[in-house]
Amino acid sequence: MRYSTQIKPISYVKSHAAELLDRIAEEREPIIITQNGEARAVLVDVHSYEESQETLALLQILAIGKKQVASGQVRPLADAIRDIRARHAANVEAKRGNGSKSRVQSR
Repeated sequence: MRYSTQIKPISYVKSHAAELLDRIAEEREPIIITQNGEARAVLVDVHSYEESQETLALLQILAIGKKQVASGQVRPLADAIRDIRARHAANVEAKRGNGSKSRVQSR
């Protein structure tokens, strides 16, 4: 992408807003808006913005995980799987127990 073709002064944006919105929706390339010769804002389509926000969220999750590993807040995968299976089995058993009680009470 060549940013030189994507730089527009605020006066151009004001007079060509609809055209620029169509352009960014079609091309999915940002428009850099300048004011007094300085870059002041970036205009992007909603889909690109949402993708960048999702990417940022994933990177933040990875950074948290990296800090947890560095501080030793980890445990073996086999232990985690065993605990998840045990919780699942307890939930299934609890649901079975509640189902039989409600049948007995309704009789």
